[in-house]
Amino acid sequence: MNKLTYTMENYLEAIYELSKEESGVRVSDIAYRLGVTKASTNRAMTTLSEKGLITNEKYKEIFLTDAGKKLAEQTSKKHHVIRKFLIEILDVEPDIADKDACAIEHVISNESVLAMLEYFKK
Repeated sequence: MNKLTYTMENYLEAIYELSKEESGVRVSDIAYRLGVTKASTNRAMTTLSEKGLITNEKYKEIFLTDAGKKLAEQTSKKHHVIRKFLIEILDVEPDIADKDACAIEHVISNESVLAMLEYFKK
């Protein structure tokens, strides 16, 4: 599978964070969470489905596949580590830290995220 765009990673992360246990997610909830239209969300769901990252039947809930869940978990963990680092170490306001973490999570290396985690252990 080719690397996902930032936008597609954000959709995956939204599905992951909106889903509870084994429940699915509605298109309208994803659209609301990301501040986009349902039409944009539907197009993104088609792309993610074609890549095998979600199961998506028309007018049904959306579920992450195992591959989708793994990728979404990685993105979500990066986001939370970066956000925590910005807030607790650099004293950035939470709202700003959240927005910055969302942008940084797509380009930062796993090694840098691991270094942040190691820093917290000290």
